[in-house]
Amino acid sequence: MTTPRTDPAVGRENDRERALSWLRQVSGELSTATIKRLEDTLPWYSEMPPGRRSAVGLVAQAGITSFISWLEGSASTPWIAAADVFGSAPRELLRSVSLQQTLQLIRVVVTVVEERAKDDEMLQEAILKYSRDIAFAAADVYARAAEARGLWDARLEALVVDSILSGEYDDELPSRIAALGWHGHGEVAVLVGNAPRQLEVDQIRRTARHMDADVLVGVQGSRLVVVIGRATPRDDVPEGEEPVSFTAIAQALEPSFGEGHLVLGNEVPGVVDASTSAKGALAGFAVARAWRGAPRPALADDLLPERALAGDPLARSALVQRIYVPLKDQSTELLQTLWCYLDTGRSLEATARELFVHPNTVRYRLRRVADVIGWDATHARDALIVQSALILGAMSESSAGRRRLPNRR
Repeated sequence: MTTPRTDPAVGRENDRERALSWLRQVSGELSTATIKRLEDTLPWYSEMPPGRRSAVGLVAQAGITSFISWLEGSASTPWIAAADVFGSAPRELLRSVSLQQTLQLIRVVVTVVEERAKDDEMLQEAILKYSRDIAFAAADVYARAAEARGLWDARLEALVVDSILSGEYDDELPSRIAALGWHGHGEVAVLVGNAPRQLEVDQIRRTARHMDADVLVGVQGSRLVVVIGRATPRDDVPEGEEPVSFTAIAQALEPSFGEGHLVLGNEVPGVVDASTSAKGALAGFAVARAWRGAPRPALADDLLPERALAGDPLARSALVQRIYVPLKDQSTELLQTLWCYLDTGRSLEATARELFVHPNTVRYRLRRVADVIGWDATHARDALIVQSALILGAMSESSAGRRRLPNRR
């Protein structure tokens, strides 16, 4: 007579029920042992404030409870189990506890349970499978949080760039910029060009870091706008060295832009003043096609004549205040020589004959003009800028003179 064999499935079910009964009885002891092990083996846990340490302890205890539910064969999947485990902790815990620390936490919990269940082969196998599932689930939780954070940062960055372009400054702008992790110090300049078909924002940031700069990136329709700030304060630059120029940074970023013109706004004291640089860059970008052979990038200040012709009041004011007024205050002789030199088609000899001086005297005065205003009228492009300034300066004086005339009855 043969002995009836026990169904293996029934045996496994009995083992599972026995293990579940044991786990329910010792779950409190396991939680206490886990907290003690966390304090003994994880220095970052002991250094946490009491509130966060309590939240981490809740996560560890939830892990044990979730394992018991998982072993019961409920409908929970690893992702639901992860929600059970991490749902007991406040949302800010994901920002204060890294993924690496979370995996260390899971390892401690698993180790404690394994040590207590070392004589149960079935339970050891279940712990191994659950730990794998919960580790993947934890990675998924952090990936989702990082993705949400990235989307939020992108929206916030777009909002900041919009505020800079529109000049709508408010008290919240500095805090928004700080929330983006802005590392810029001191001066800022805005770079405007066409957006490429495939925008690689990370590449722009890597290039900027290589140039010791930080950037804010925004897309306005077909335009790509980059706010550039130096990552190292000017005072921290070694003595005898100059900080990287914004022109050099713009040249390094140039490949990240699409085809077409690229314009760099003027340097301003800080990021909250970036709207001034942005206005110049946008105005220059709008008229850059009028400068045949414009460099890439072109400076917004080098496009002052085109901007003035297009009706940009900032460009007109800049031309008068930075060229006409300094020359007039410096010497009427320099102003007269410059007028004559430009009116005679930039001819030294013709200018010398009209002023009854030697050509070398004209050369000397033109060098003085360049020293005063920073533009050299002997160069074709600079001559256009200077002549535009002289015309606008004369027009502004005549307008002011008419305003001063008394009314006649």
